[in-house]
Amino acid sequence: MTAFELTRLLPTDYFAQALRSDVRRGLTAPAKWLPPKWFYDKRGSELFEDITRLPEYYPTRAERAILTARAGEIAAASRARTLVELGSGSSEKTRLLLDALRELGTLEDYVPVDVSESALREAGRRLAVDYPGLAVHGVVNDFTAGLGLPHEVHSPRLVAFLGGTLGNLAPDERAAFLRALRDELAPGDALLLGTDLVKDPRVLVAAYDDAAGVTAEFDKNVLNVLNRELDADFDPAGFQHRAYWDAEHEWIEMRLQSVKAQRVVIPAVSLTVEFDAGEEMRTEISAKFRQAGVAAELAAAGFRLRHWWTDPEGRFGLSLAEPV
Repeated sequence: MTAFELTRLLPTDYFAQALRSDVRRGLTAPAKWLPPKWFYDKRGSELFEDITRLPEYYPTRAERAILTARAGEIAAASRARTLVELGSGSSEKTRLLLDALRELGTLEDYVPVDVSESALREAGRRLAVDYPGLAVHGVVNDFTAGLGLPHEVHSPRLVAFLGGTLGNLAPDERAAFLRALRDELAPGDALLLGTDLVKDPRVLVAAYDDAAGVTAEFDKNVLNVLNRELDADFDPAGFQHRAYWDAEHEWIEMRLQSVKAQRVVIPAVSLTVEFDAGEEMRTEISAKFRQAGVAAELAAAGFRLRHWWTDPEGRFGLSLAEPV
């Protein structure tokens, strides 16, 4: 059986305090916003899994195609003894990397890092059955606040940050995150980074505004989270989902647009928020990248790009970088 350990680095009130802080800052800003991490309660996570299977939503399929084709090359280039995954969730895609490293004969440890303790425990139980002899050390942490890796893992380490999640950070946040990540890595370690690529805006917008309305329901789920956790009185029917391509910044913005003038009371943070008819609240940015831009951002943070792979249609990029 796999040796499974779990380390919790977040205080018990972390999410409650973080949600309150984000709501106060975002909903009192001149242009209202909420960070996308609050989509992902149980229902939100289920909806996102539904999104990944939609015909319009290509990133998950494209990234999986790259991993399927290139996992052996990634394993050989990194020769990692420890695989670390940031925002691991169910760890499904990472099995391709685990299999390749195991076949190479280097794999000893797997360290999934995620904010969801339940997701880590469930993934750990499955891995215990499927990977005999693998030491799994789950870390409950917000990876944007630091990796918090256990000291006893073996080097070299391959840190995988997949799914294009880097694009949910603003440029200054991306720079700070990559610098902090570089500071935690040692010579011989490597970073495997997934980035969605710039393409036809019609393809991009459709991926975030599907015909079946699943993304719209996902977007509005943040209002359900605030109603439940903060005793707010948002009416989801009073907002409609919008997705836009910002050509200047080369990112998709998801917003919730108020269909009428309305007032929302949020007792847990002693806040009353006024929305004008047509007023929009940004709920996500999803930056899209080019190879040269990825290389430049990595270099600015102290990494050197070693390998770059895309799917056959050039929709998604995987980069392997090393600290310098």
